[in-house]
Amino acid sequence: MRRWVAPALLATALGGAGLMVVGQGQSDAPPRIPAAGAEAFVRIDRTVIGGPIQPGFVGLSMEYSAVPSYAGTAPCAPNPVFGQLIRDLAPGQSPVLRIGGNSTDHTWWPVAHVPRPPGVSYRLSQQWLADTRALAHRLDARLILGVDLEANDSALAAAEAHMLISGIGRRYVKALEIGNEPELYWKFPWYHTHSGRPVAGRRLSYSFAAFTRQFSQTRALLGTVPLAGPAVGAYDWLNHLRRFLTAEPTLGLVTFHRYPLNRCFTGPGSPLYPSVSSLLSPLASRGLAQGIGPYAAIAHSDRVAFRVDEMNSVACGGKAGVSNTFAAALWALDALFAMARAGADGVNFHTFPSARYALFTFQHGPGGWTGTVRPEYYGLLMFVRAAPPSSRLLRVSATGSDAVRAWATQSADGRIRLVLINADVTHGHLVSILRPSRATAASVERLQAPSARATAGVTLAGQSIDVDTRTGALRGAVRSDPTTARGDRYELMLPPASAALVTITVDR
Repeated sequence: MRRWVAPALLATALGGAGLMVVGQGQSDAPPRIPAAGAEAFVRIDRTVIGGPIQPGFVGLSMEYSAVPSYAGTAPCAPNPVFGQLIRDLAPGQSPVLRIGGNSTDHTWWPVAHVPRPPGVSYRLSQQWLADTRALAHRLDARLILGVDLEANDSALAAAEAHMLISGIGRRYVKALEIGNEPELYWKFPWYHTHSGRPVAGRRLSYSFAAFTRQFSQTRALLGTVPLAGPAVGAYDWLNHLRRFLTAEPTLGLVTFHRYPLNRCFTGPGSPLYPSVSSLLSPLASRGLAQGIGPYAAIAHSDRVAFRVDEMNSVACGGKAGVSNTFAAALWALDALFAMARAGADGVNFHTFPSARYALFTFQHGPGGWTGTVRPEYYGLLMFVRAAPPSSRLLRVSATGSDAVRAWATQSADGRIRLVLINADVTHGHLVSILRPSRATAASVERLQAPSARATAGVTLAGQSIDVDTRTGALRGAVRSDPTTARGDRYELMLPPASAALVTITVDR
């Protein structure tokens, strides 16, 4: 999103603690309560919340220019690290990849005898189409592809759309997304003249009604191509969603953008100013999804999916020391659950090579491809494990400590997965979990790092992805601490700035 509206030793020691079970009236030793930590209590209610988790719920969003940087420019020898990292976010599924963002309205397909629009800075080519087609084919991916609307030329938009469809293959195109955050076309320059004067893509009077008319004009030139929109990041435009769906009855996907913090237009005194503490606040994660529910319901009433197809931690490309830290992994984990609870059918995390919130970086040398994975990626991985396709969110309550957040799902086999997040960066917390009825066994996997500010050293269930990995796969022994229930409670120690996935087997 280019624009905007409106201690380690302790963690290591506690990280080895397994899942203990404490029954009422037992004569066991008293629970170990950290001196500075508050006790939290968690109860899982078997009440189902919302619909099932959709396949491909966690996806990626990237700029047009990021595709060759990530996937490579040799379709017959693609970047295997990138492919593996995507597969692990959608195991056994067709991943949903969105290509667009800021570059949507700065990209075009050259048309003979038509001068390049002044705001266009990226040119699509047959090579780009071949690279993207190879990526989609290799992953059996479904793509959301941005189409330039800011150029204000429906014919050029249609030419670009037709080349994307024919060059990549219709089976891989989930939808074409016309424009990117049109509510801000008037506010930010689309280009600068040779003298440096900024020129906006639209006038201040540009409205949602005008956008809808232009969207319809472009759609009329595309035939039966599946479309996505309105690709906005502001609620004042999303307020018109019902009217937009009426004007576009064939729309296949409603798209919305979300960023909790902002690097460009805030100062240290603002709650939106990026810091580790602000990123770990409930406002940044759970608050980010607040208000989405009614719009997701409107889309679903028209049998249209609702997807947050661009999201990450800090608008304007992220902030070093915040977006690239382990705190971002904990934020992403909490925010994904919040989006699912609000009714979103999926979330695409935005990334591109120069972004401070980039999920990974890649290098290609004589020995092949290598990659480095940032901490935030691990938060996405834990969500994928905790919320497999078709699982349902369960109502869960956590009391006693505001720092401890809890989410629960139940899969088709009856297995319950409880995610616990400790957003306290200095204190561990002892969590007491009321054992669900008919639970027969439980195990715990941990997501942890040396500290909330760590930029490396992250482990998930004892595994990690090598620095300069050549495979993108998790390595090391899987650490899942088993336990047998004794009584009606589990007791779990959560180290500072960490998360745990408790998997509970239920006798059906």
